[in-house]
Amino acid sequence: MSIARIGILTVSDRASRGQYEDISGPAIIETLNDYLTSEWQPVYRVIEDEQPLIEATLRALVDKEGCALVVTTGGTGPAKRDVTPEATEAVCDRMMPGFGELMRMESLKYVPTAILSRQTAGLRGQSLIINLPGKPKAIRQCLDAVFPAVPYCLDLMDGPYLTCNEAVMKPFRPKSS
Repeated sequence: MSIARIGILTVSDRASRGQYEDISGPAIIETLNDYLTSEWQPVYRVIEDEQPLIEATLRALVDKEGCALVVTTGGTGPAKRDVTPEATEAVCDRMMPGFGELMRMESLKYVPTAILSRQTAGLRGQSLIINLPGKPKAIRQCLDAVFPAVPYCLDLMDGPYLTCNEAVMKPFRPKSS
């Protein structure tokens, strides 16, 4: 069994310039370490909020680095420079709107401003790209909501078979799979 490669992409002008430490990307890695019992390798990047750069990085993570899953953080709000969803849509073959819908529903339990978030997900080749918000607490809340579907989604795309610590994260797979 090969080791799953998972892209972790932080989109932040200030973190990419070293004005502050990226805490969101490491929060994703920590969460995935909590969830996954199968071997996996993070492919971690921190870049500026520039749509061509985001698109190029997403393409590289999937096409060159072989990431079956790419999880982004940042750039999903209404600010003018928040363009991660547009970049994701530009590089994906098909969109998976249910991910964003569920993440917003989950976030609304905690903050009324969740409706301002534009998280989305899509498929590029045999890879799933998921956009998360930028705050570590919201990252965990959103991943807790959508991750049960991620292993089966990857199964359907002939991706790596992810196993989880079911005391922390119970993935859903139909009995027939």
